Amino acid sequence: MASKTSRYAALAFVALVILLAPLPMFSQSCSLCYTQAASSGARMIQALKSGILVLIVPPTLASVGLIFVVHRKSNEVRCTDEEGKDSGQDW
Repeated sequence: MASKTSRYAALAFVALVILLAPLPMFSQSCSLCYTQAASSGARMIQALKSGILVLIVPPTLASVGLIFVVHRKSNEVRCTDEEGKDSGQDW
């Protein structure tokens, strides 16, 4: 019975989030930006594409790097635990 109640609570929470989320959050488009990009020349379109890459690439690389470091550190901790050695950590 408890799992059924928690499932209904989770479903109600998801429904509430969807209902409270503003509609523009899902659209991801700006008519002014689209109009400006459509009426501009090839140089402006290339600058817009470069700007998008500058805004996307660094956070993506940082996220991948952080995932790599966390995965590597978790493997180090797991290996020291399996060998029975004390890692020197009190936690």
